Amino acid sequence: MLYKNLFFDLDDTLWAFSLNARDTYEEMYQKYRYDRFFDSFEHYYSLYQNHNLELWAEYADGKVTKDELNRQRYLYPLEAVGAGDSVLAKAYEKDSLSVIPTKSRLMPHVHEVLEYLSPKYNLYILSNGFKELQVHKMRSSGIDNYFKKVVLSDDIGILKPWPEIFHFALSATQSQLNESLMIGDSWENDIVGAAGVGMHQVFYNLSGRVDLPFTPTYQISDLKELLDLL
Repeated sequence: MLYKNLFFDLDDTLWAFSLNARDTYEEMYQKYRYDRFFDSFEHYYSLYQNHNLELWAEYADGKVTKDELNRQRYLYPLEAVGAGDSVLAKAYEKDSLSVIPTKSRLMPHVHEVLEYLSPKYNLYILSNGFKELQVHKMRSSGIDNYFKKVVLSDDIGILKPWPEIFHFALSATQSQLNESLMIGDSWENDIVGAAGVGMHQVFYNLSGRVDLPFTPTYQISDLKELLDLL
């Protein structure tokens, strides 16, 4: 067997982050009567998402802290429409971050794939998410028992795609590089990051992206394809 250790990204690889987050923020939008400030939920969510991506990039570069990322991403949409109420934003933040990890929607075929893989391989999570959320997400969706260890950027303060987190994950799980495989949906974080340290990769190409700068070790569009690869 070529591989012994499989490192999975969590958000939008196993746990359906995009769907679960959208559900949560739409609930919060109604609860906090944000229709007072925004034309629609779509108006709010587009403002939130665009700035959230920018903040995560800054967080990865060490330009903002975790607390500042959370503060800014929830306050910014309100500020953008002239309703910069920091107390309201903080309440929305606290509520959102308590609700989102209780959501349980998974990407297609997750349980089937993990049931097949878990007796054959050492399964690990390697994620950029926050510790207080990621473990709760896994428990809520019933996938926590498949994994021998959860390795998070929170553990060392360094995010994928930086090589340090991949080396840390290998060390923390006592895994050999040439026996390990990274599986994820983020080209930059998962595939470029793993390739940068010489780890083989599976690109879960959800969007059907074709303009890839290099050829990943494997490419799939459905997790069920892992059953034929591994």
